[in-house]
Amino acid sequence: MSQSLPVSWSRVEVSETNNLVTSAKLSNYDLIVRCQEGSQPDRVAFAELLRRYQSHLNRLFYHLAPDWEERADLVQEVWIRVYRNINRLQEPAKFRGWLSRIATNLFYDELRKRKRVSTPLSLDAPLQMNDGEINWELPADTPGPDENLATREFYEHLHLAIAELPETFRTTIVLREIEGLAYEEIAEITNVSLGTVKSRIARARLKLQTVLQNYIDEE
Repeated sequence: MSQSLPVSWSRVEVSETNNLVTSAKLSNYDLIVRCQEGSQPDRVAFAELLRRYQSHLNRLFYHLAPDWEERADLVQEVWIRVYRNINRLQEPAKFRGWLSRIATNLFYDELRKRKRVSTPLSLDAPLQMNDGEINWELPADTPGPDENLATREFYEHLHLAIAELPETFRTTIVLREIEGLAYEEIAEITNVSLGTVKSRIARARLKLQTVLQNYIDEE
C-alpha cells in the first residue's frame, strides 16, 4: 500500500452538483454501471458508491483486524483497488461480494507481511488519479453512539469474542454472520471447500455461544 487519499470525499466542484444529485438517486447497480462506462470511473458516481459502502468495509475490517491500528489505511487501499479494477467486474449485481473479496484478499496479504517493516500510509497526502484528485472521508472505527448501554456492552463482548477466535475461524464467521455472505461465496473468497466453510462456521458459533453465555450468566 503505497498511495493515499485526501481526507474528505465531500468536496466536489460546483459544476458537478447536478451529477451529485443524479448519482444519489441511482441504484447501486446503476452507479457501478456508470463507473464502468469510461476509461476511468465517473468521479461523482464513484464518490457516491464509496459513501454507500464505506461503512460496510469499515465494519468488515473492524472484525477481521480488531487489533490493527491501520484499519483506515486498509479501507483506503481497498477503494484504490476498486477504482482501478471496477471495469473488470462482470456482474455489477455482485459488487458487495466482489468488494468483500478484495478486502479479504488484502487482509490476507497484510497478514503475510506483518513481520516486515514498512512506511505507513499518509492519510493527509492526496491521491492523484488520471482524471484528478478524489477526496476521502474517514469512516468511524467503532459502532455509533446511538445504541443503549446494554446493547453496546453486549456487542463489545461479541467483538472481543470474535477477536479471540483463530484467524481462519474469525474470517469465516465475520463473512457469514457480519457480512451475510452465502457459504459458496465464502468458500470462493477464502479458497477452501464448502465443507470446510461449514465446519469452521459451526465451530466458531459454538465458541461464541460459550463465551457469550458465560457473559450473560455473569450478568
